[in-house]
Amino acid sequence: MNLKTSYFMGIDTSAYTTSLAIADSDENLVYDQRIQLPVKEGELGLRQSNAVFEHLSNMPGLYPKGLEYCREGKLQALAASTRPRPVPGSYMPVFKVGESFGRFLAQTTGLIFLPSTHQEGHIMAGLWSAKLKDGPYLVLHLSGGTTELLMVEETRPGFLKIELVGESEDLNAGQFIDRLGKLMKLPFPSGPALEKLARNCSGERISLPVAVKNNIISFSGPASHAERLLDKGCAKENIARAIEECIAVSLATAISNIQADFGNFKGILAVGGVTANQHLRIRLKEELGSVEVYFAPPALSTDNAAGLAVQAARQCSQL
Repeated sequence: MNLKTSYFMGIDTSAYTTSLAIADSDENLVYDQRIQLPVKEGELGLRQSNAVFEHLSNMPGLYPKGLEYCREGKLQALAASTRPRPVPGSYMPVFKVGESFGRFLAQTTGLIFLPSTHQEGHIMAGLWSAKLKDGPYLVLHLSGGTTELLMVEETRPGFLKIELVGESEDLNAGQFIDRLGKLMKLPFPSGPALEKLARNCSGERISLPVAVKNNIISFSGPASHAERLLDKGCAKENIARAIEECIAVSLATAISNIQADFGNFKGILAVGGVTANQHLRIRLKEELGSVEVYFAPPALSTDNAAGLAVQAARQCSQL
């Protein structure tokens, strides 16, 4: 294999984004494209059947455009997220689109097919972009579908050992944001709009309750409290900032509890769409001042296939 002319593709068909990325053997990202799936105004997401249709419509356009960036070499392997997380029973129909498309390409063009997961793609994008080596790291995966605290170690290039050490027992952080975002007439997903709204907060600070027991976080109580404040006429801007603060403090509290049992990690890495929020990043660093906190760039925090492309490059380096 001529490593100088080898390329590696990643495909991710998540609940709201069709993503395709290509990395070279030096782990340079040469192509990274996403198409966000349309959600009707006022709705809190898409039905899986509708999302599957959108992915099927998007994939044929992304693939040939990506191949244009492989003219100087050859596409060698393809990694696709085949399920949400690398645990038994993890399944969502949307990921079957990327898996089926990837397996068909591999079977017809001679590519190496590497099954992965949506969560591993997020983690690899974070490890790669932050240039983190060895480990273990405590990873915060925060999105609309997941709020998990994970002990992660890259045991071999591209191969991750993941252990769940904390999570939300009800609403995920992204669901917390979207639930209040809908009530505040924000577009879905509400993260970017809520962050912009919170920048205009002023006057008396609003606090939401923090509900953390050991390593388990609850956002349903804080969300209900925020709804009551909204009903009372509290400023949307102040409620938006209170939501950011609640998420940051809740996470920091759970991490502090986890450190008593898992205190040997080398730092904290935050990945997932919720972590694109700049105020949340600042507050997490403030709350966790004694521990190094790393983030993927905002563009690689939201759903993407870049981590999968890098994962494919790393795994194939061992072949």
